[in-house]
Parts: sequence; C-alpha cells; structure tokens
Amino acid sequence: MTSKTENRTFGKRRQQHIIILASGDRIRHMTVRPWMAALAFSFVGVMAIGYLAATSYLVLRDNLIGATMARQARMQHDYEDRIAALRAQVDRVTSRQLLDQQVVEEKVEKLLEQQVALSSRHGKLDTLLDRAEESGIVAKEAPVVTPPKPLQKASLSGDGHRAIDSLLGTESSTEATPDNVTLAYVPLRDTVADRADRVFSKVTLSLKTIEQEQLDRIQRLTVGATETASAIETILDRNGIKLEPTDLKPEADALGGPYLEPQAPQRFETSLDDLDTALSRLDTVRDTARKLPFANPAPGKEITSRFGNRVDPFLGRLAMHAGIDFRASTGGEIQSAGAGVVTAAGSAGGYGNMVEIDHGHGISTRYGHMSRVLVNVGDTVAVGDTIGLAGSTGRSTGPHLHYEVRRNGAAVDPMRFLNAGLKLNGLLN
Repeated sequence: MTSKTENRTFGKRRQQHIIILASGDRIRHMTVRPWMAALAFSFVGVMAIGYLAATSYLVLRDNLIGATMARQARMQHDYEDRIAALRAQVDRVTSRQLLDQQVVEEKVEKLLEQQVALSSRHGKLDTLLDRAEESGIVAKEAPVVTPPKPLQKASLSGDGHRAIDSLLGTESSTEATPDNVTLAYVPLRDTVADRADRVFSKVTLSLKTIEQEQLDRIQRLTVGATETASAIETILDRNGIKLEPTDLKPEADALGGPYLEPQAPQRFETSLDDLDTALSRLDTVRDTARKLPFANPAPGKEITSRFGNRVDPFLGRLAMHAGIDFRASTGGEIQSAGAGVVTAAGSAGGYGNMVEIDHGHGISTRYGHMSRVLVNVGDTVAVGDTIGLAGSTGRSTGPHLHYEVRRNGAAVDPMRFLNAGLKLNGLLN
C-alpha cells in the first residue's frame, strides 16, 4: 500500500525510469529515481560552472596580473616620490641648520671678542681708577662697571638650543636636530637663528651700554683731573711758580722698533690715554705743590709781625721786615713748610740759629732765632718734618720764629704761600 501511494501523482501512478545494460548474455537494469536524476544534474551543473570559471580565470589572468603589477608600480613610484620629498626636506632642514649654526658661531665669536675687549679695558681702567682714587677725584655717584660673565660658545644642536633658550628666558620643547626633524618645519620667523638674533641683540646692547658707561666714567674722571690740575697750576702761577712743559711730562724712556703705518685710534683707547695724561699731569702738579712751602711752619701759633715795612724794635725807625714772626715759646717745635734740601743750618748773624731749605723752582725758606737746630746741611726734609726748636737767638727781643720765603733770592710775602696753602688743602688730598 505504501508503494502504491509513492507511485501516485495526483491520483495516478508514476512510471519509473529503468536503465537496462546488456553485455552478452548478461543483462542488468537500474531504476532511475528522481533524486538520483537531480543529483546527476547538480553535479553536471557544478562541473560546468567550475569549468567556465577556470576558463574565465585562465583567460583573464594575464590582465589581472598586469593590472596588479601596474598598481604596485604606481604605489612604489608614489612611495619613492614621497621618500625623495622627505629627504629633500631633511636636507633643507639640515642645510638651514648648518647655515644657522655658522651664523650663530660668527656672532658668538664677535661677542666673545667684544667681551674680551671689555675685560681688557676693565683691567686697564682699574689701574687708572686706583690712581684716580688715590688722587681723590673718583666720582662717588658712578659705581665701577664690570663686564658680564663671558658667553660660552655652543653649537645649534642640543645644548646650543638650551643655551639660547636660557639666554632668552624660555625653554624649547623639542630639539631641531637631524635625528629629530618634524615635517612641519619651524617658520622662518621662529628659527634658531632668529632666536639667536634676539639674544645677540640684547647682549650687544648690554655690552654697548657697559662700554658707554665706561667711556662716560673715564670722561668724568678726565675732566675732574684736568680741572684739579688747572686749579693747582693757577695757584702756583699766582705765586710766581710756572711749570715748564717738561715738568708736566715724565722722562722719556728708550724707545725703538721698525716703522709701521699707524692704526686708526679707538675711542676707548684714546679716552684712556687722555685720562692717563690728565692723571699724570695732576700727579706732577701735586708733587710740585707738595714740595713748595705752602704749609704752616708753626701750626696754631699767632702771627705777631707781618711782612713789609715796620718800626725796627732796636733802632726805633722804619725798616723792612723780610718775613713774618710767629709767637712761640722756647723749645717749641718748628716744622718745614715744604719738602727740600737743607742748604744752611747754624748761626747766621741777625738770624741767630737759622735753617735754610731749597724747595726747587727758585723757592727757598728761612727759619730764624732757633734755640736749637736739628738738621744738617745736605739733609732732605719732607713737609712737616721738625727742623729745630724755637728760641730767641740773634737779633731778637724774645722767643719767636722768624719765617721767610724767597724767590730767586728775593724775599716775598710768606702770607701769599700760607693763603695758597689753605686753598690747596682740598686739591692736594
């Protein structure tokens, strides 16, 4: 019943397909069922599709391979172009960096030369400042300017960047070295050279300021020394003491050497020479003034008789008094009014015990009526040295000091020298 049902289609019995195979006497038959036919057709279809696909692949393979190779060639070409562009950019960065480094190093060399020059000038200026300080003309309102710490020469890679950034007061986030180059190159306005330019501008301005302050200070010292020397010369001139040009110049040293074309004088060197000349002139006129009798031979003692005509105490008639008299007690110290050489020491007629000192420039002084002489002929004495003790020897009415100043042997009023000495006190210290 089941087989009958399977062979029915819409109420009719289906006929089965039978394949009969005969080989001689042997006969075989095979019933073809529907599923077997479907399987056979499917297999044939799959094989046909595979064959068509294989045939298509074989036909189109060359085109696909050619397209793939062309695409790879284009990609390789693009990569090579990109690599060439990157190398060119790296070369530009490296070249710019080397150029910047050369420029920076040249500027550093210039700054180092300026600083060495300033240090050298400062050393020369120190010597003159010491002389000016000893002369008492150093301007107190202007401190001595010292050069800044020397710049250290550095390259543009690594520490060079940090050195520039430290001078600028900034810190760099990256180092523009060939091993660390970014494709976004630093704009020209923000390159290392530009940052270095700002640094060098600041340092150069600072060095120029220091140099100008040194020049201003030298000028003030030169003017001060010149004015002081001129004031002393004026006082000496009023007292008949004229300094010859040879007196204001030191003795010439032995000089020599091959002749070379002169170099253009530098402003600073010229200023130093002017200051040195002014200080030398000041030292000369001061030394001259210190040797001359501008000091008081009897400090604190009263003047009892002045220079000029007076009534003679012994004759009672008018007579010339060639000096001035100082009240002094017997044994009181008598000091030299200036530096010089003793030309007379002993009894001298109306002077009693007298000392005469030659101070140069035709100026000499005499000290009379001493009770005791403490120097000998030929002795060299300085200003303020004790040369004897007051007394009343010779033509004298009582203990006192008779003091004379003579120019080329002629007596002059000692008060002119004493008054000049008061004016010179502030100029000789």
